Order: sequence, then C-alpha cells, then structure tokens
Amino acid sequence: MNINATLIGQAIAFFMFVVFCMKYVWPPLMQAIEERQKKIADGLAAADRAAKDLDLAQANASDQLAEAKRAATEIIEQANKRKAQIIDEARDEANAERDNILTQGKAEIDAERNRARDELRKQVATLAVIGAEKILERSIDESAHKDILDKITAEL
Repeated sequence: MNINATLIGQAIAFFMFVVFCMKYVWPPLMQAIEERQKKIADGLAAADRAAKDLDLAQANASDQLAEAKRAATEIIEQANKRKAQIIDEARDEANAERDNILTQGKAEIDAERNRARDELRKQVATLAVIGAEKILERSIDESAHKDILDKITAEL
C-alpha cells in the first residue's frame, strides 16, 4: 500500500501541478506566444509594405531619372540651337564687315587710281611741252606753258 499511496500521491500532485500550470502558468505563456505571433505577423506585414514602398520608390526614381535625362537633352538641344544662331549672327556680321572693308578698299583704290592718272596726265603734258620746246628750240613763256599744260591735261 505504501507504493500505491505514493503513486496516488504522485498522481494527485501531478494532477494538481497540471491544474496549477493550466490556471496560472499556461495563460501567460499562451499570451506571450500570441503576442509573439502577432509581432511576427506585424513584422512580416511591415516588411511587405516596405518592399512595396521600395518598389514604388524605385519606380519614382526611374521616372525622375528619365525626366532629368529628357530635360538635360532638351537643354543641350537649346544650347546647340543657340550656338548655331550665335555662329550665324557672327558669320553675318563678319560678312557685312568684309563687304564694308572691300567697298572702302575699292573706293580707295579708285581714288588712288584717279590721282595716279591725273598725275600721269600732268607728267605727260609736261613731257610733251618739254618735247615741243626742244623741237621748236625755243622757250615758251610761263603763262603759255600753263595754258598748254591745262589744255593737254583736259584732252587726256
């Protein structure tokens, strides 16, 4: 009987231990396990939201990068157009300046040619008078000399 009493006592103690555990130990453990499961579920949901946010942010970054590239291309095109416009303006101004310089140069050449022609006429007239004096072997007076030079100059 002693062994039976010990077994019965152990069974009752075990039963009391199980009742005690189910009443006082098991509920806090279950609550802790449930809270832990809830935290894990919340963490997984937050990770999913973070992954979706990351995908959205990457898509936005790609869109912004494409927009920035488009804007940069547009700015480069505008700069190239402006460069071509400045070059054309400079070319037009250079051509106008060249034409102006050529016109002035031609006018100076014409004026110099006319001066040289007048000087040459005077020299020819003087040579003609000197030649005529030698031929006639006589000296022409100064006023007659001037009249002859003016007449010959006008005829040339």
